[in-house]
Amino acid sequence: MVALALVVTAIQYGLLTVAFEKLDLSADSAYLLFITILGGSMINLPLFSMKSEKPNLEEMPPPLRELYSKMPYNGKTVVMANVGGCVVPVAFCLYLLAHHPLNIFYVVIAVAAVTLLTFKTSRSVPGIGIGMPILLAPILAALVSVALDPANAAPMAFISGTMGVLIGADLLHLKDIQKMGAPFASIGGAGSFDGIFISGLVAVLLA
Repeated sequence: MVALALVVTAIQYGLLTVAFEKLDLSADSAYLLFITILGGSMINLPLFSMKSEKPNLEEMPPPLRELYSKMPYNGKTVVMANVGGCVVPVAFCLYLLAHHPLNIFYVVIAVAAVTLLTFKTSRSVPGIGIGMPILLAPILAALVSVALDPANAAPMAFISGTMGVLIGADLLHLKDIQKMGAPFASIGGAGSFDGIFISGLVAVLLA
């Protein structure tokens, strides 16, 4: 088990290194970003609260049904932003925009395309959150970025893959979150392994 974990970690770290090199990020900067994401994954920043419906326990798997039945229902869901899975990736997108000669019009087109695909393919999973096929968004982000701006395909793929999933899967599905009746919802709540950040990195590897 330990050997398998070490092999998987080495492969993931190698892929991350390749992705960051394509974004013109130094080894020290990439390491700092990675550590920031891991540490930030444990921090959630409250944004706002909204009214929510009482959860339908019959639609949930038995373990989650038992968990939710013990939770007090107060009719509200607190929406939070996870630092590692949302805040840091968005800040890194702004960094890429500032340090690469990207055409803003092309960036908007790429983000809009990934947002539309993500919104159409994502759905609410009772008791869990918003689910979506993880590879569709990065593949489209890579294809659109290469087609629009081959010279800057890597940074554009990360931006469109990250922001497209953030907007399409999370922000545009806030109404669906209301129907779940969960006491809180975290945007990018899975931290470094959240679809928001992973979509960006996979898109870079494919671009």
